[in-house]
Amino acid sequence: MQIPRPGSWHTVCCAAVFLLLAPLANPSDTTQEPARLSGLIRQLNLVERLAEDSAHLPRDSTSRYHFDYPRFREDVQRMRQGIRDHLSPKRAQPRDPLPLSGDYRREAEAGHEPE
Repeated sequence: MQIPRPGSWHTVCCAAVFLLLAPLANPSDTTQEPARLSGLIRQLNLVERLAEDSAHLPRDSTSRYHFDYPRFREDVQRMRQGIRDHLSPKRAQPRDPLPLSGDYRREAEAGHEPE
């Protein structure tokens, strides 16, 4: 099995998030928004499972950079929680969401196996 180039995981993840969010960009019927958002949560669950599986694959020990799976997992969890908060608001006032990291490329540490 060939290990993808360091930048390709970032591209794949950004494309996945774009594809997940694209249907929400111009919804024609706002009554379907909760169903669409629930579907988006299911898709985020799938993306997270795929990332977890990928995190356990053998890594190229000669590569200087590795995909930062823990940071990616945190961002996916933050997106999922934001959608859940929108679907079931716990308070009436809007909140300032934390920004996503978006940077999932991590430099390998000398002598340490990446997570």
